[in-house]
Amino acid sequence: MPTRRKFIQTIALASASASLTIPIQLSAMPAQKLIHQVYFYLHKDSDLKEFMTDAAPMLGRCKDVAQFIMGTPAPTEKREVVDHSFHVSCTLFFDSLEAQAAYQKDPLHLEFIDKYAHMWKTVKVYDIAI
Repeated sequence: MPTRRKFIQTIALASASASLTIPIQLSAMPAQKLIHQVYFYLHKDSDLKEFMTDAAPMLGRCKDVAQFIMGTPAPTEKREVVDHSFHVSCTLFFDSLEAQAAYQKDPLHLEFIDKYAHMWKTVKVYDIAI
């Protein structure tokens, strides 16, 4: 079965050479940008004003945040696929995965959590690679 053996050798060689180029390709890739979306579900509606004026803007002042957008649910039509149940959404843009990791340890971010965690009952985070 020389043809079968030759086929297996060719596939093995192609697989090995393809896997050898992966580290080279990864190191040549630009820094991975990231969008960090945070949805806050507050205990009390009455905390909304303080949360939006004092609490959430602290996140945008963290050193590694490239861009910060804060908002509330839009008054769009009620549909099964649309979630209007959160109180405040914060969208943070980072220039790299390392910047997002540094943000997690930023003293201002940690102060925000310490000072305002009592206001929310749930937080949901969605990280998106761009």
